[in-house]
Amino acid sequence: MGHDSIVLLGVNHKKTPLEIREKMALTGGYAEPLEKLRELDGLKEYYLLSTCNRVEVLFICQDPEQMRREVLDLLFAGKVSREEVAGCFYVYENEEAIRHLFMVSSSLDSMIVGESQILGQLKEAFRHAAEQKTAGLIINKLLHKSFSVAKRVRTETRIGANAVSISYAAVELGRKIFGDLRGKRVMLIGAGEMAELAAEHLVGQGIQEVVVANRTLERAMKLAARFKGRAVGLDEVVEQLLDVDILISSTGAQGIVLFKKDIVPLMSRRRNRPLFFIDIAVPRDLDPEINSLENIYLYDIDDLNNVVEMNREQRDKEAVKAQRIVEEETLKFQHWLDGMEVTPTIVDLRAVAESICQTELAKTLPRLNGIGAQERKCIERMASSIVGKMLHHPMQYLKTDHGCVDQSERIMQVRTLFQLNEQSEQCQKDDG
Repeated sequence: MGHDSIVLLGVNHKKTPLEIREKMALTGGYAEPLEKLRELDGLKEYYLLSTCNRVEVLFICQDPEQMRREVLDLLFAGKVSREEVAGCFYVYENEEAIRHLFMVSSSLDSMIVGESQILGQLKEAFRHAAEQKTAGLIINKLLHKSFSVAKRVRTETRIGANAVSISYAAVELGRKIFGDLRGKRVMLIGAGEMAELAAEHLVGQGIQEVVVANRTLERAMKLAARFKGRAVGLDEVVEQLLDVDILISSTGAQGIVLFKKDIVPLMSRRRNRPLFFIDIAVPRDLDPEINSLENIYLYDIDDLNNVVEMNREQRDKEAVKAQRIVEEETLKFQHWLDGMEVTPTIVDLRAVAESICQTELAKTLPRLNGIGAQERKCIERMASSIVGKMLHHPMQYLKTDHGCVDQSERIMQVRTLFQLNEQSEQCQKDDG
């Protein structure tokens, strides 16, 4: 006897070029491919995951080699040739498959270690499998466990604590300068993509107002409307800085757009309140000499890159702790699976013992004249207690690891000793 195999096969950004991944992506959603997989009789449970960085199939079966071929042919034949994907696929079985899934859910296998998006994508993929009833006992348990592993990694490490994008690094610096960003005002000069992203993150932190200054007023108005802010002309920038706390500049100008001499008279009117400048533009928009002024904090794109690089190194250190957590949880899940393997034998053992007990009670109790209901119950409890104590050691033998006898052999020994296979066959004949 043995439990079914857990198989995980897929492609990801580490092993497979984008031009192959985009052909294999399940762009039409999960419903159709999940339904197609139902045609494969050898699959007992399965689920699919498709993101921009990976396509993975997780399934339970008895014949991994055969089902691996059938699943690949069913899902991807016609999309990619065997020659194209040669060497691109990874295949994991049992403990390796469990470990890989936990690595994915914890974002340790992501392009950006520590990102949180993958967990939501996993939950969404599992929701489809659950709705179409393609996930059974093992995949249900495995996916829910992967969610809790991801939560444990987030709780016990700082893997997601430090920003690894330019836009979010700007937000982190703002928090260090002001402590709390709620109620602060931010101004965007220009409308570059990174400036927009930084503004999005800042608004998420409770920024009170977004002011947009752009060479084209129409563009400024559109962007301001997105953040429920207001648009101003470029010639109003200095005056607007009286009330602004954070300025993000990303114009396409060929030279400096804001000089130190523009800011000096402004600071006294601001009563020296701090100003945080982020210059994402290349060439730079802001005069580097501005940083020499008191209570002015100026960061350019290289400064932000340095922050991101330091944060990446910090995440790599945290990843070591996260991998240890994944290893622990993989072993725990494997133990749960091992427990499932002995369950049928334990059930059979109890059933046989209970049958013998009831048979003997049926023979003996009618011969005991004059006993009442109370005495009868006492005898039945005593017989049940003897059975329980007699089965205690065989059951512990099945459940507990032994260095010199593996689990399959222990199961076979117990089934032989108690003639469980013969007893089960007899029961099936009797039921038939």
